Amino acid sequence: MSARKLALYEDATNAWGLIEADALQALAKLPENSIDCVVTDPPYGIAFHEEAWDGADIRAAVASGAQLSTGEAFERWTTLWANECQRVLKPGGHLLAFSAPRTFHRLVCGIEDAGLEVRDQLLWLHAQGLPKSRRLPGGLGTTLKPAYEPILLARKPFEGRVVDNLKAAGTGALNINAARIPREGSNAGYWPAHVALSHAPACKSGSCAEDCPAPRLDASVSRLFFCAKATRHEREAGCEALPERSVQILTGKHHPLRLVRNTHPTVKPVELMRWLVRLVTPRGGLVLDPFAGSGTTGIASMLEDRMFLGIERQPQYVDIACARITHWAKKRT
Repeated sequence: MSARKLALYEDATNAWGLIEADALQALAKLPENSIDCVVTDPPYGIAFHEEAWDGADIRAAVASGAQLSTGEAFERWTTLWANECQRVLKPGGHLLAFSAPRTFHRLVCGIEDAGLEVRDQLLWLHAQGLPKSRRLPGGLGTTLKPAYEPILLARKPFEGRVVDNLKAAGTGALNINAARIPREGSNAGYWPAHVALSHAPACKSGSCAEDCPAPRLDASVSRLFFCAKATRHEREAGCEALPERSVQILTGKHHPLRLVRNTHPTVKPVELMRWLVRLVTPRGGLVLDPFAGSGTTGIASMLEDRMFLGIERQPQYVDIACARITHWAKKRT
């Protein structure tokens, strides 16, 4: 495999790899029962920004004589990649997958049909999405303001007791203590919940931006996991050597062009991905992301002292992910 097709970094404590390939093709070549967990942000099947990878390519991957709706095609495609994830996961290995609210039910069914056990649904509340609605006469519209993304938590079945599976494979349970929420005056911290909340990108320690939703919520949210949304600096860090490209930024009022090096449209916050990786991955374990995008799951894995293997078919995103993971891997403590 050429260097262009496989980027590899390793040292005495960590290793990561990034394969440039279609997820279905690359997953089929991985050995079974070799992965500790899957943490991924796959296409949502909503034709996001009219990108082929989120629409036409999904339908093409499940082309058959049957006439499938968009939702049916997305569900069938989900089962294809989830089947491979189920095969390569160790018994008891967990899978976390983001989705859009309107296609989440298809994601769940597709993953369940692949033989994985549905364990829970997490919510990432960010509250700062922009409504993609038509403005109709009389104050009417067609969509609500997006404020959260659901995350499926599933697990590969195993035989026998959890404690026995932990001894045999190191998988099957969640790292509760490692993912606890800090609690003032206590070393234990709160038990992690299935809701995470993001601050606005401009928030600073002890001071929230005017448009941040956190201060407007009840004080009980202090028991939830908090993190800031990805800032421009966080998105671009490590990409300084890459060419700048012009992209449209959706602001709700107008769509200005901005020069950026990280052109991926859906970059998740590093701290959010670190919390998820920490929750489901044994220390020193191997994290798989079949839809690596700009590499944030890889960054999180490096910072949490886990190994990482990513798959990404878009060449420009492979370059971005390699640059970002290399940059952040040097910063781990």
